[in-house]
Amino acid sequence: MEKKKKIMIIIIYIILVLLIIFSIIYILKELYWKKQAINETKIIDTIEIDEKKVTKESSKKILQVRSLKQENQDVVGFLEIENTNISYPVVQGKDNEFYMTHNYKKEKSKNGAIFLDKNYDWNIESNNLLIYGHNLNNGTMFQELLKYEDEDYYKKHPIILFTSEDEEEKYKIISVFKSKVYNKQDNVFKYYFFINPKTKEEYNNYIENIKKLSIYNIEDSAIHGEKLITLSTCSYHVKDGRFVIVGKEI
Repeated sequence: MEKKKKIMIIIIYIILVLLIIFSIIYILKELYWKKQAINETKIIDTIEIDEKKVTKESSKKILQVRSLKQENQDVVGFLEIENTNISYPVVQGKDNEFYMTHNYKKEKSKNGAIFLDKNYDWNIESNNLLIYGHNLNNGTMFQELLKYEDEDYYKKHPIILFTSEDEEEKYKIISVFKSKVYNKQDNVFKYYFFINPKTKEEYNNYIENIKKLSIYNIEDSAIHGEKLITLSTCSYHVKDGRFVIVGKEI
């Protein structure tokens, strides 16, 4: 009996030691992924540009984006919201799955990347940059978007900056809302299908719906022809929930 008791104690000790080891490994991994994401927010500042190449048409930021694109042709721009953690390269893949598990360098990553919807067409006057990113518990990637649920936070951070290889763009937020990914047969407004509107009616319908859904009233709106940016991340208010911010170019 005494022998069995000793064996049980040894087994319990082994289990506890293994749990501690696995916990330490998990914590170290989480710290690694967080550090990797934080490093990405600073990547643009590490790119040195010859000031002689800076012109009115090609700003320093544009040249930095072009430099990132040389590293990976899928890079289409750089996204920033001043005085927040959101400051990342934006990529566009052939599908909307690859960059959910790879960073902007195409390296395997739990963080994924900030990516533009595969259907956005750069060859036409597309009206909506639909950009996705993970909502990570460590506060990186698009997790900070959820702070926009607080109207005071929106008032302090109303501008979204997007720089492509050709242009620096500035967007003013016009709607903040919660949604979800619906079933195909659901006859409801699905914001994630609005990218390259073909008609004025389609554009106006989108604006009407996002204004109705907005968590709080924002006076600014958009008229047909104005370029938009839509930032989307996961939210857990419902199954397959999404938290969305829309801005218009100014």
